[in-house]
Amino acid sequence: MEGNRRNRPRALLVFGAPASGKSTFAEKFAKKFGLAYYNFNDLMRDYNLSKDVILIIMNEILKTGQTILIEGCIDTEKERAEIRNILRKAGYEPALVWVQTDITTIRQRLKSRYKNVSKAKDAYDRAVSEMEAPTDIEKPIILSGKHTFETQTRHVIAGLADL
Repeated sequence: MEGNRRNRPRALLVFGAPASGKSTFAEKFAKKFGLAYYNFNDLMRDYNLSKDVILIIMNEILKTGQTILIEGCIDTEKERAEIRNILRKAGYEPALVWVQTDITTIRQRLKSRYKNVSKAKDAYDRAVSEMEAPTDIEKPIILSGKHTFETQTRHVIAGLADL
């Protein structure tokens, strides 16, 4: 028996298209609630780490039992299932937060970030080609990347209460 779900630490898994607002939301949410925030894509890129090494790091983090917020390495259903299984085995209650933003806004944000239309298009196309929308079974909390942080926060808290 897994025990009382309400007493288990949470792991919020945040994902969405590039420039959807997921990192902005994740960083602010983690700061507001004093959560440990890990962007696994950034760790892989900045330190040239493999996904296997990221999973080792994650298992060490889970030993703390603290509620955490994870971004990255969860773009496909298979990746999310693997992470959820690891989290559950470590006694965590995972929750998926999917940040969505319209394509026009994403393109504007990427053009601003890359200062180059071609680079922005390539970054978007590459990321989205590998991304899979969540299934109903995953019960995602869906956020608009254009809403205020306060509105997003209220929506996530309400979504967590419903899980």
